[in-house]
Amino acid sequence: MEQRSIDIQVYGAEQICASCVNLPSSKDTCEWLESALQRKFPNQPFSITYIDIHHPPASAKEREFSLKVIEEDLFYPLVLIEDEIVAEGNVRLKTVVDKMIQCGYKQETL
Repeated sequence: MEQRSIDIQVYGAEQICASCVNLPSSKDTCEWLESALQRKFPNQPFSITYIDIHHPPASAKEREFSLKVIEEDLFYPLVLIEDEIVAEGNVRLKTVVDKMIQCGYKQETL
């Protein structure tokens, strides 16, 4: 059985969230998360995309969610998997990994 690939979006901004001082930037979090997930789930397909809430791409869905992050004062970086908010502000790897396991991913152990 072939595993489907999930899409992970990391919403954020260049400026660090006021409530998240001393945490990595949204873009740094996205890069860290991608690297960590590739190690946890090698040879298992997924895509991870960074979306700047102040300069979202042309997709209406991503523009709409970016506006929601701003209007509702959600903490960023904000991680969205399968249209569900999985992490907000201080992203914990375990939370994201648990969601991926729920989506059918198998964690590799060394």
